[in-house]
Amino acid sequence: MEKSLNLLILSGILVLTMGVQQASAQKWGYIDSEYILNKHPDYKLVQNELEALNAAWKKEAQNLEREVKEMLSNLKAEEVLLTEEMYQERMAAIEEKQKSAVAFNNRVFGINGQYYQKQTELLQPLQSKIFDAIDRVAKRNGLAALHDKAANMGLIYTDPRHDYSEFVLEELGIENK
Repeated sequence: MEKSLNLLILSGILVLTMGVQQASAQKWGYIDSEYILNKHPDYKLVQNELEALNAAWKKEAQNLEREVKEMLSNLKAEEVLLTEEMYQERMAAIEEKQKSAVAFNNRVFGINGQYYQKQTELLQPLQSKIFDAIDRVAKRNGLAALHDKAANMGLIYTDPRHDYSEFVLEELGIENK
C-alpha cells in the first residue's frame, strides 16, 4: 500500500514537472491595449463623441438641479404668503422635480445607463478590430499567451522584447509616428 502511494506521489510530481517544463517552453508576449487604443484614430473619434454626449447630458442634469434650487428658493421667499395647502403643493412639486432629476441621472449615468450603453456601442467595433489584429499577431508569432500590460493583471516586470503592441498597430495599418 505504501509502495503504491509513493509511486502515485512520484508520478504526480513527474506530471507536474513536465507541465511546468512545457509551460515554460511556450512562447508568450504582452501588449499595451491603452497604448494601442490611444494610437488608433477611431478611438479619438469615439472619445470626442462620448465627450460631447457627456457634456450635453451633464448640462441637462445641471439644469434640472438648478430648477430644483430655484423652486426651493422661490418657496422660501413666498413661504409667509402661502397657505399650508399651497405650501404642501409646492413642496410636492419640488420633490417630484428632485425625483425626476435623480431618475435622469440614474437613467443616463447609472450602471448600464445610456452613457455606458453608448460607450459600449461605440467601442465594440474598435475593440473587435483590435482583438482580431491581436489574434493574427499571436498566431503569426506562435504565441501561447499574450497578456495586456494595461489591464494590471499582475505583471510586475515586462521585457520590451516581448512587447507585441507595435505588431498589433502594424496589423491595424497604423504607423507609429
